[in-house]
Amino acid sequence: MTKEPDNTGRVARLFDVRRVIGGLFVIYGVIVTLLGIFDSPAEIDKAQGVRINLWMGIAMLVLGLLMLLWLKLSPPDAASRPENEETREE
Repeated sequence: MTKEPDNTGRVARLFDVRRVIGGLFVIYGVIVTLLGIFDSPAEIDKAQGVRINLWMGIAMLVLGLLMLLWLKLSPPDAASRPENEETREE
């Protein structure tokens, strides 16, 4: 019997919640920040002089980058992976 490579660790890292949430917040943060940079004076007046899109976009970027940094500094454990079929049979 040949042993197939164990991809569960790679799959666990790929679908880690921190990666998904961080990636989405970074993407949305870039979009909202760009909207905030190019806000018209009418949109700024509507928000009572606050560039809310700019500030919320920056906050979303920071949150997303912190989530990705957390993932980088604390990757998922190999011990938290479920056992594969061969280990259960032994």
